[in-house]
Amino acid sequence: MHWYLEGFRNYFNFSGRARRKEYWIFRLGNLVIFWLSAFILVNMFPENNTPGVIFLLVYYVLFFIPTLSITVRRFHDIGRTGWWSLLGFIPFIGWIPIFIFACIESEPDNKYGSDPRKLDSPNQEVLTH
Repeated sequence: MHWYLEGFRNYFNFSGRARRKEYWIFRLGNLVIFWLSAFILVNMFPENNTPGVIFLLVYYVLFFIPTLSITVRRFHDIGRTGWWSLLGFIPFIGWIPIFIFACIESEPDNKYGSDPRKLDSPNQEVLTH
């Protein structure tokens, strides 16, 4: 739950880095919430799809910015500029390079900041001294 909420704490933060764990838990959490909500709304309103469509559009609008920001920070983590996230707007095939980049292991310290895995380490004091 911590990693999912971390995506919301950085709602408009397009600088810094996001490790794989933070990115994937946020994305999978959104996927589960989206499909669970769609399933519930279809069963609640079987004759009328309007409430479900409105809810899912609002959901998409609310989650667009944090999803974009965590994707940009994930690209920073592998040493790429956030502009690569625009590939996601290419129909049908744009998700393929984003998926591949999201799976790449983090770089050690790079121009976007220090390795976030070091900051999460329980021996943080040992690493800084």
